Amino acid sequence: MGDRSRLCSVWLGSETGILKGVSVSRKQAFNFCNTSHLSRDQEVRALCWGDPAESELLVGSVDGTVKTFSTEKGAFTESRRCGDPVEGCFTGLAALSGSALLTCGESGTVRVWREDSSEPVTELDAGKNVCRMRQSPVDQHKVATGGKENGLKIWDLERPEKSVFTAKNLRDDWLDLRRPHWVRDMAFIPDSDKVVTCTGYHQVHVFDPSSPQRRPVLEAEYGEYPLTTLSLPAAGNTVVVGNTHGQIAMLDLRKGLVRSCLKGLAGGVRWLQCHPSQPVVASCGLDRFLRIHSLEDRKLLHKVYLKSRLNCLLLASRDLEDGGGATEGEGVSQEVKEEEDEVWDTMEQVGEAEEKPKRKTTEEEEEPQKKSKKKRKKGQD
Repeated sequence: MGDRSRLCSVWLGSETGILKGVSVSRKQAFNFCNTSHLSRDQEVRALCWGDPAESELLVGSVDGTVKTFSTEKGAFTESRRCGDPVEGCFTGLAALSGSALLTCGESGTVRVWREDSSEPVTELDAGKNVCRMRQSPVDQHKVATGGKENGLKIWDLERPEKSVFTAKNLRDDWLDLRRPHWVRDMAFIPDSDKVVTCTGYHQVHVFDPSSPQRRPVLEAEYGEYPLTTLSLPAAGNTVVVGNTHGQIAMLDLRKGLVRSCLKGLAGGVRWLQCHPSQPVVASCGLDRFLRIHSLEDRKLLHKVYLKSRLNCLLLASRDLEDGGGATEGEGVSQEVKEEEDEVWDTMEQVGEAEEKPKRKTTEEEEEPQKKSKKKRKKGQD
């Protein structure tokens, strides 16, 4: 299994609790789990790297457990309880220095866990109905949270008593009616203090904590359906967003205009991520496909069917086409084939009905039939 896991450059979590790895260069997909004990309680909701070398993968499940998967060994090495299912599913998962772990649930409780302790060392309340928590790529002790009727908040884990930044309510509309909040995802913009968010009301907002204004410094809209996820490309002042109807677009963060749209999806987008160095974006969702699009010419580069509805994905920092020095293989791995074979084995076999050969009429048989018809007509006359 270690040989297979080292080939994978894309990792995905499914509703059935299966951790899936995809080797883009070899066009192979692998399942890493015990298929005999699958349940909805093991549904994967969050993925993140456990170390900078990307040798460990942290997998957050619905039942509140966080499993450690070794990409070198190709197996799960550790499991720890980091939440209660009553508090909701994981909405954020991140690793801190010193083998510490950062978790956030839908109830809004953000916790820091040490490896040698079963109780959290730091805990803060980010409010109810949190949809996403994101860690800053520059400062690992800075996180952002947001949810339904729960505006953007930025926290410093070293000072968890109060948020560093709290977004102000949006201005009332032209009828002087209150505009609701619904932050679905956010990201820290590199080389600045700004944070970009997408909402369930098809809006994209940019906040600048360094300015005295706590309302968005940029407001834009895309489409008519709720936005579910976003990601920032490696270069350029743009953001890639996806919505519940399988639409993905790239927006300009300076003017708020749509620069391009990516096509080919047939279901709601649950997660997308831009590669840290290549101009590509990977997406997954309800249609069970992993898709990788080019951000330069908008072409669909790769498309892999993974048999399960997908919740999240994680890209390796290395080149996606890097096959790890392996030779060319078959199109689909044996692990994925075994999952399909189990379904066919449970189906009842139906005997094939014997088809009776059709009797072909020859010209000699057709002639007497025509004569008999003529005699009948004469008799009727």
